[in-house]
Amino acid sequence: MCGIVAAIAERNIVPILTDGLRRLEYRGYDSAGLACFRDSDSLYRQVNVGKVGDLVDSLPADLRARTGIAHTRWATHGAPTEANAHPHRSGERVAVVHNGIIENHEALRVELEGRGYRFSSETDTEVIAHLIDLMLEEGKTPLAAVQAACRQLTGAFAVAALIASHPDRIFAARRGSPLVIGVGIGEHFLASDAAALVPVTQQMVFLEDGDLVELRRDRFTLLDAEERPVERPVRISTLPADSVDKGRYRHFMEKEIHEQPDAIAATLNALLEGSRLCPGLDPKLLERVQAVHIIACGTSYHAGLVARYWLEELAGLPTSVEVASEYRYRVPAVPGGTLLVAISQSGETADTLAALEHSRSLGYLATLGICNVPESALTRVCDALLMTRAGLEIGVASTKAFTTQLTALLMLTLALGQARGADPARQRSVIEDLGQASQQTREVLAIDDQVARLAEQLADKHHALFLGRGAEYPIAMEGALKLKEVSYIHAEAYAAGELKHGPLALVDEDLPVIVTASSNSLLNKLKSNLQEVHARGGQIYVFADRGVTFSDPSMTVVEVPVPHSAISPILQIVPLQLLAYHVGLLRGTDVDQPRNLAKSVTVE
Repeated sequence: MCGIVAAIAERNIVPILTDGLRRLEYRGYDSAGLACFRDSDSLYRQVNVGKVGDLVDSLPADLRARTGIAHTRWATHGAPTEANAHPHRSGERVAVVHNGIIENHEALRVELEGRGYRFSSETDTEVIAHLIDLMLEEGKTPLAAVQAACRQLTGAFAVAALIASHPDRIFAARRGSPLVIGVGIGEHFLASDAAALVPVTQQMVFLEDGDLVELRRDRFTLLDAEERPVERPVRISTLPADSVDKGRYRHFMEKEIHEQPDAIAATLNALLEGSRLCPGLDPKLLERVQAVHIIACGTSYHAGLVARYWLEELAGLPTSVEVASEYRYRVPAVPGGTLLVAISQSGETADTLAALEHSRSLGYLATLGICNVPESALTRVCDALLMTRAGLEIGVASTKAFTTQLTALLMLTLALGQARGADPARQRSVIEDLGQASQQTREVLAIDDQVARLAEQLADKHHALFLGRGAEYPIAMEGALKLKEVSYIHAEAYAAGELKHGPLALVDEDLPVIVTASSNSLLNKLKSNLQEVHARGGQIYVFADRGVTFSDPSMTVVEVPVPHSAISPILQIVPLQLLAYHVGLLRGTDVDQPRNLAKSVTVE
């Protein structure tokens, strides 16, 4: 969601701030701004609604600064306007940028107004600036003022602040929303995502929950949640400096769809060492697992739904899958020996992290995280980890993160099955299928031109229905999500057997019905369901695995050039990703940054 960048150096930091903001554009935003101390040490602020490029164009050509903060905002409290854009100020003394939500901002606003402060925005962020100013007015040092202000805040936040009396410092705090320090030589940086900093440094210090920091050019001071001085390890980021380069592709979404063969192969290689499955997991833990609960949001939730079919069929484990934002507000029954699996691409998904915290008192055997970001919060709070190897995913609509999550979940299934004495021949067969996944994904990507032509028939539609049976049902759900995310076409998915229980009322000659079909035990059932659609004039578009035939000439059938196997769900989503991408292009949407959406959802 929102992005923070800050820098303090001897050189001009304005280009560093604006480049950092550009590298955070993938997270989604609707306004951008920066505040800095000009060479005269006066506090300068500029904000714009729209793109980072608009902000850059509005800056004075001669603007130079050695200390500054910058922000891209995704609107929560208040519409996308210049008045609501960050940074927010309290007079000429304090400037603040903030990610997250301050839950008690209304009460704080009333209190601050009673003390004479006047608000110029609708945001919850402005209360932070005024609180810091109030603490300064009471005689506190800048670091103590930020600390005291944060103690009064309820909610999740990451804050970076400038204070005019100390133009050689940046103050920051983290509670529930990520922040990372970039360590340079005689200069330091701060960001909500390491991707913003890799052009200027590879050395990163990841802040823990409750940390407070004072940055100077030559050093930084850290206090932990107990207000004690603390040191955090310096880690070397593995992100390449060109990680946000589209290369030969028109969009990041297109690039990331086509990166899936390599991402799947990298994930599989990390989770398979000879005959050893998921080498990072304790075999004794796996032997004790009697059931699995999966929590996740959005695309990661759909990956969990696919995994339920695998875990129950291949490992014999009862499995439930829940949306994390719902799970965190109820008390589930937890059978003995239940493993809790939390899935998050970013590892910073607020609802998933809160659900993990909620789970701690519920008696789970252990928690296992599946994540794509090694330094994220999820990796620090789970008992065990399976890391995917998708690399940095820029496009808001997740693609390669999903297929690598499925790869990791199938490997987890095999490891659990092995611990429970599953049929070795069946295990070997699935591993052989996984060994083909990378090449078969390339073969599916080869039908891109066919999918692009098919997209022309859907681009003017207002609604779409996706159908699937078995493990293809959550793939239909993910396909519908991709289409609605990047094309803004209303799309929903149903288990094909549910058609007669309501969705059939929607079917007419204007409704496209999109289906994936494999030669599995449910194929004939699916064909019968499609006859129900055909009889009512629905437009049927089928992505059929090799060997699957349909006799009805009125159906549009695209052959997916791979046979049915255990890994079919990994392959079946690829043409649906391509379809969403091409429909979005034809409709003229911003496929990389769809409206109203953000990449990393770090607020509730």
